[in-house]
Amino acid sequence: MDSALNQIVERIRAATADATPLCIRGGGTKDFYGEALQGDTLDTTALQGITSYEPSELVVTVRAGTPLAELEAALAEKGQCLPFEPPHFGSDGTVGGMVAAGLSGPARASVGAVRDYVLGATLVNGRGDVLSFGGQVMKNVAGYDVSRVLAGSLGTLGVIAEVSLKVLPVAPAEATLEFACSQADALRLLNEWGGRPLPLNASCWFEYAGAGALYLRLRGAVAAVEAACTHLGGERKDNARAAADWQALRDQQLPWFDTANGPDALWRLSVSQTAPVLAIDGNAPLIEWHGGQRWYKAPPDQASRIREIAHAAGGHATLFRAPASNIPRFDALSAPVTRIHRALMHEFDPHRIFNRGRLFADE
Repeated sequence: MDSALNQIVERIRAATADATPLCIRGGGTKDFYGEALQGDTLDTTALQGITSYEPSELVVTVRAGTPLAELEAALAEKGQCLPFEPPHFGSDGTVGGMVAAGLSGPARASVGAVRDYVLGATLVNGRGDVLSFGGQVMKNVAGYDVSRVLAGSLGTLGVIAEVSLKVLPVAPAEATLEFACSQADALRLLNEWGGRPLPLNASCWFEYAGAGALYLRLRGAVAAVEAACTHLGGERKDNARAAADWQALRDQQLPWFDTANGPDALWRLSVSQTAPVLAIDGNAPLIEWHGGQRWYKAPPDQASRIREIAHAAGGHATLFRAPASNIPRFDALSAPVTRIHRALMHEFDPHRIFNRGRLFADE
């Protein structure tokens, strides 16, 4: 065991012995996400470096404190990428934070989520044991796939020390098209196109100066992208400018996401892609994932109505960014899922020292 990992293990064992809660933290770019941070900070940034990378096998193994930008740069040198486009939310984002948050970017609806690309992981549990799960190939697990459960766990199961990820080659061609249309027309078009053999990769609809615009990103073989552009029409955008805009969307740097000077919070609704326009008061939403992810700006005290609407549309709502309040950030889990959730937490962290209350304030 190396020095950095050994220090983390010893810190965990000491915290367990005196029942001190720990707050696992890498670059801190996702501190806003989830319930309030509690406990003494356990810094993971000393866990650095890519420990194994086999471009021909499309697999990379990397330590949790490695900057996300460093990993993406190493992949780009070999013409590869993390296809789920993890949000950075700042320059200090780490690989461990990416997995723990479980957030994916604009291409999520077409290529899958971060958990779909986690092949294996090394974890330090609440007893200070170093455990390994999964491996470096897709079909390696008989039984419960623990490594993928870590995606979105927000550090409540343990300290992620290292992960193995599946990567993919960068697509040979890409194009972005813009269509002037209303929200209802955008949803109709996305549902219609989704049923055709088109190289759809990402979509985004929002209003600017009272006019709606749908942006569609195509990725794939050169012939497929060019044929889709001809078939779909729309206004083709400059690739370099469009790439910057998609990255700004990924990191919520577009002006639409600004809630700094108003009473509104940022709500994320995950619903069925075929759900119609939702009856939520206020400004028009920003819609991604071919209709499956919808962002709204509304005061936190509208939580009950927003969550009721999300449930009716086959999904759930998350209070994604908001000032401190007593409104739960995440929807309550169903009873069966709650039992599984609590059993996993008890197994991995029996003394509840990791990220206490980060997922649900009452835990």
